[in-house]
Amino acid sequence: MVATSIFLLAGGVYNLLEQPLTLWWTGERFIFYFPYSLNEQFALESVFIMIFYALGAVGFLLTYQSTKYAYSPRQAFILLSTGSLLIFAAYICVEYVFTGRFR
Repeated sequence: MVATSIFLLAGGVYNLLEQPLTLWWTGERFIFYFPYSLNEQFALESVFIMIFYALGAVGFLLTYQSTKYAYSPRQAFILLSTGSLLIFAAYICVEYVFTGRFR
């Protein structure tokens, strides 16, 4: 269920129906996101977002697992801090891809 929701939220259906380009060469660099438009995307952008969402889901799973180690504070702290770090990293990466559209 989590994999299906990640696929749907990242635009997997759009990739299957529209078959967009993977990335674009501008003459100076590759672009993997479609600038200045919210209704179009490249396939690579969607794949990156799927990876970042999966990273966040693993972070939430680790923070949930940390509650099971109440009598082992070191293990609980390691799982909680790792999960929080993954959630934060996923959030920053998704925001970076999203705000990259408006530069």
